[in-house]
Amino acid sequence: MKIEDVLKSTVDYTKSTRVVLNLMYTQNVITDSFNEIIKPYDISGEQYNVLRILRGQKGHPANMCIIQERMLARTSNTTRLVDKLLLKDLVTRNVCPENRRKIEVLITQKGLDLLTELDPKVKEHEEIFSKNLNEEELIQLNTLLEKYRTK
Repeated sequence: MKIEDVLKSTVDYTKSTRVVLNLMYTQNVITDSFNEIIKPYDISGEQYNVLRILRGQKGHPANMCIIQERMLARTSNTTRLVDKLLLKDLVTRNVCPENRRKIEVLITQKGLDLLTELDPKVKEHEEIFSKNLNEEELIQLNTLLEKYRTK
């Protein structure tokens, strides 16, 4: 469906405007669907992202800078996100013994178990949105999106 139809717009958008509106609308559709998956687990998309980053550390602690630079949404308040995950026993936070100004964060077994439970649901979510594209189109879309966001 064309973006003008989705938005019930009678305005004749430029190609650039159509791309931006399509990207923003698509992001919202994907995010809303993803939020329905994680809602029963009482975590936000940003908290899920932190857990995913920490799992990727493979048992090594990550400091706040590492987490922040790997976040999808760089504007997220990493300290607040980690605090909320700490209250849910999904992560641990310790002062680095070598540098007391550095905080080290590790995912707990409970956090790993949560991600393990979510993994098939997230994979299915991703596949639902990509089912209308073949392998070549998925590669092309990724290439175009990467090219588009390069300033």
